[in-house]
Amino acid sequence: IVLQIEQKRKSIIINFSEMKLYFKLLCAFLCVLSCDDIIEVEDISDKEVIVLAPSNQVILNTTDVIFTWEALEDAETYHLQIATPTFENAQQIVHDSMLVGTRFSTTLDFKGYEWRVRAENSGYTTSYKVNSFSIEE
Repeated sequence: IVLQIEQKRKSIIINFSEMKLYFKLLCAFLCVLSCDDIIEVEDISDKEVIVLAPSNQVILNTTDVIFTWEALEDAETYHLQIATPTFENAQQIVHDSMLVGTRFSTTLDFKGYEWRVRAENSGYTTSYKVNSFSIEE
């Protein structure tokens, strides 16, 4: 009986040692995986968002405005802002949001605006691309 108890005790100790080894290997794997994800974020800071519409200094005759730009490779979201009359002399920021797509529509009043958009991912942002436009009756 003493021999059987001693064998079971050794078996438990061996199993516990194996579990510690597996746990250490799992922790090492997760650390490498997490670091790898951080390293692989593409630097988009030197890229530029290409704006499609409204183009710079255009005069619109409708208050329903659709903002569009080209998708940027490795971008996850886009930061869109609309100000009146300009960002430098803003009376109001009429819109400020993060978007996943490359299109946004809204209704605006008759006046002058600036709008800007930049691409973002988990590590980097591009510079804003700024355009001005006005809506007249």
